[in-house]
Amino acid sequence: MKKVLHTLVFVLIACCCITEGVQAQINMPAASPSATLTQQVGLGEVKISYSRPSMKGRKIFGGLKPYGEVWRTGANAATTITFSEEVMLEGKKVPAGTYAIMSIPGETEWVVILSKNLKVSEGDYKQSDDQARFTVKPAKTGSPYETLTIDISDLTNSTALINIKWENTKVSLKLETEVDAKVMAQIKDRMEPNANVYYQAAVYYMESGKDLKQAMEWMNKATVKDAQFWQLHQKAKLQAKLNDNKGAIESAKKSIELAKIAKNSDYVRMNESLIAELQKAK
Repeated sequence: MKKVLHTLVFVLIACCCITEGVQAQINMPAASPSATLTQQVGLGEVKISYSRPSMKGRKIFGGLKPYGEVWRTGANAATTITFSEEVMLEGKKVPAGTYAIMSIPGETEWVVILSKNLKVSEGDYKQSDDQARFTVKPAKTGSPYETLTIDISDLTNSTALINIKWENTKVSLKLETEVDAKVMAQIKDRMEPNANVYYQAAVYYMESGKDLKQAMEWMNKATVKDAQFWQLHQKAKLQAKLNDNKGAIESAKKSIELAKIAKNSDYVRMNESLIAELQKAK
């Protein structure tokens, strides 16, 4: 009986020690907080996951990060980038998938690397694991970046820039995605007596600088009945591109009427601005 009691006392003491150990831990901010960026580019998606170190009074490039040495382009675990579909990066084809971003900073040029080894670090980097590498020119930023920032900017229908910014340095890689062929295939396959499809096809043709007369034919089919204010605004813009200013103004005025009913002041202002521009052009 005494042996059992001794055992129970020992277990209780052990539990108390473990509990005290857990409670003694302090929840503190991470030195290099993690971040995840997800951005649609074209018809696909780009996702970047990384940890963000800060300068904290240190010289970064040519100091903490020596020129000519491999860097994990972040802190803690490897920085990764995921492409949901095949892309072109700096003119090189990159298959869909996830890659670690490594880089070799330099005073006049950087080498940015996509590695197939997702657990890579500076110490075990092997060029044989490269999916692709790119040589890019660094630029000076207008103001310093205290914290490492990787972002995606300058978005168009099919392109974007992937930027790495820290201290006073910025490097950018041009990203291109295949959009036109995919959209054209959808237009061909899905074109049917459907106002929304006609409208989408017309807007795509207009914004891509394709056959504007064909776009107008589709737009007329999309707006022949139950036209919405946003559709009529796009129709007005298309008519303006076809030098039909009178028709464009009429469509814009109809769009304003419907936008007021819908209490959408943004479209009222956009149409008023369009009308003013068209009237100046007369």
